[in-house]
Amino acid sequence: MAATAFLKGLGLGGSLIVAIGSQNAYLLRQALKREFVLTCVAVCVVCDMALIAAGVAGMGQLITGVPALLWWLKLGGAAFLLAYGWRAARSALRPAALVAGDGATVASRGAVVAAMLTFTLLNPHVYLDVILLGSIGGQQAGNGRLYFAAGAMAASLAWFSGLGWGARYLAPVFALPRAWQVLDGVIAVVMWTIAASLLV
Repeated sequence: MAATAFLKGLGLGGSLIVAIGSQNAYLLRQALKREFVLTCVAVCVVCDMALIAAGVAGMGQLITGVPALLWWLKLGGAAFLLAYGWRAARSALRPAALVAGDGATVASRGAVVAAMLTFTLLNPHVYLDVILLGSIGGQQAGNGRLYFAAGAMAASLAWFSGLGWGARYLAPVFALPRAWQVLDGVIAVVMWTIAASLLV
């Protein structure tokens, strides 16, 4: 059960976090410039882990207190995953290279932290992801919630670390629309598979 919960958290967390967005674009941009990469990765990972823990803990308690919410959470989670998968599939059919926003060169570590926090915490989609992770994590029995959260956190750590320090090697690949097309296609399949498991 522990391995299953961990892998479920790893799969769902990974699928949600690799979607193209402002946070990943900014991190990639900083990584390509090799400016405060460790700082950027640390901010992303710490914020993500805190949000995942809060989501799983809060939603788990809510489900325990109101069992009837479980059905609605499953239905809502499945609907969100289907929509998210559709968005990824549409991106796969209409690929475009990822281009981090242009802007002035960041002069200080504080400015980089402020920008990274803005991209991370002021993005409404991050809270939808937390709610989804919390609703599914809350369904895990016993310590399964902890393993699910650990899996999602592991996905976060692996993705942000890989993106931060692997960007210099991946840049030529992900400058091509085809690379994002394949990635978005995989994300769509994973999302739809998890949605189906919630409805069965």
